[in-house]
Amino acid sequence: MTTTASATRIELLSASGWSPVCDWDLLVPGRGIAVLLPDGRQVAVFRDGNDRLYASDNRDPFTGAYVLSRGLLGSTADGRIYVASPLLKQRFDLVTGECLDDEGVRIAVHTVRTA
Repeated sequence: MTTTASATRIELLSASGWSPVCDWDLLVPGRGIAVLLPDGRQVAVFRDGNDRLYASDNRDPFTGAYVLSRGLLGSTADGRIYVASPLLKQRFDLVTGECLDDEGVRIAVHTVRTA
């Protein structure tokens, strides 16, 4: 997660280092986009209303569908930022990956920055 909007490129950290995934302007606050990594994995990248960036796996663990990038961002009363799956509406904390509706389920979260 990063908070700087001064640069125009979004990068994701993977085992091989930082990889560019999209331009800043493609991210609409409160929405996400899906990106395909060179190793074939799908990641969802989000920008919140305060211009903070988050990245998680794009796969919804409850349905197996690659749709989390189409989910809606929200926050809990204590300020946890989450994405709600567009299918069954489970919420996933975008910092920890924890499912807020079923503590036994998690998604992977990824380090993302602007460059």
